[in-house]
Amino acid sequence: MNAETRPVLKSAHAAYFTETVESVHHWTERLFSFRCTRNPALRFTAGQFVMIGLVVDGKPLVRAYSVASPPYDEGLEFLSIKVQDGPLTSRLQHIRPGDEILVGRKSVGTLVTDALLPGRTLWLYGTGTGLAPFLSLIREPEVYDRFERVVLLHGVRQAKELAYAAMIEALPRDEVLGELVGDKLLYYPTVTREPFRNQGRVTDLIRSGKLFSDLGLPRFTPESDRIMLCGSPEMLAETKDLLEGMGFEEGANSRPGHYVIEKAFVEK
Repeated sequence: MNAETRPVLKSAHAAYFTETVESVHHWTERLFSFRCTRNPALRFTAGQFVMIGLVVDGKPLVRAYSVASPPYDEGLEFLSIKVQDGPLTSRLQHIRPGDEILVGRKSVGTLVTDALLPGRTLWLYGTGTGLAPFLSLIREPEVYDRFERVVLLHGVRQAKELAYAAMIEALPRDEVLGELVGDKLLYYPTVTREPFRNQGRVTDLIRSGKLFSDLGLPRFTPESDRIMLCGSPEMLAETKDLLEGMGFEEGANSRPGHYVIEKAFVEK
C-alpha cells in the first residue's frame, strides 16, 4: 500500500498521517535519527516543523519536531534526543524499520527565510538536535539564491554528538547541489566538554570575536547579517540578549526582521 492509499486514522488521529519507518540511525546513547515515508499531501518549507509521535493507549502522543530533510525529498527525516523517562522519546528511541508513526498534516515554524529581511550572510546556529531544521535549509536551493554566504554553527558537548558532520562537509561536492552550494556554505562545529578543533560555546566565541577570526568573516551587523536560532531555551535566551544588544530585531512570518528563533524544542 503506497502513501496515497494508506488509510488515515479516524477521530483524534485524523490530524495525522500514518507513516512507516524506513531506517533508524543511533548516533550516540543520547541521539538518534530516522527516516519515514512521506504522504504526498504533506507540504512544508525548509526550516519548519511538524508534530510527530506514536499512538499510546489508543491516543496520539506527539511533540514538535523540525523536519531535517529538504522539501523535495520523497521521505521525511527527523533528529531526536533520547530521554529515558521522557513520555515520547523513551518510546520513540526504540522504533525500527516497518513500525508506524504519526506525522502531523500541518507544518509551521518561524525558521523560514521569509521571516528575515534581505541580507548578505545567513547564520544558522543550532545546539544539539537544534541542528535539524538547518539540515533542511542548507539543502534548499532557494537559500543560496537569497544569500551570498551561509554559515552553519553547531554546538554540542562531545564530538560524537556532531550528527551529520560528514554529510554537511561533503555537500559542496554533492552531485546535485554541489555547484549551487560551492564555497557559499561554511560549517563551524564546536565542542564544549572535550578537546576539538573548535572549542567553546558559540555565544562566548561571538563575544570574544574568535568565531569571526576563525571563519575569516567580519563581526555581525544588522545591516548585512541574518540569523536563525534553534536549541535549548537557555541558549535562545542568551543569544537573543546578545543580538539585541547589537541592534538586531527579532522577525516573524508576519513581520520580517534580522533574526528568528524556533521555540518548539523537544526535551522529553
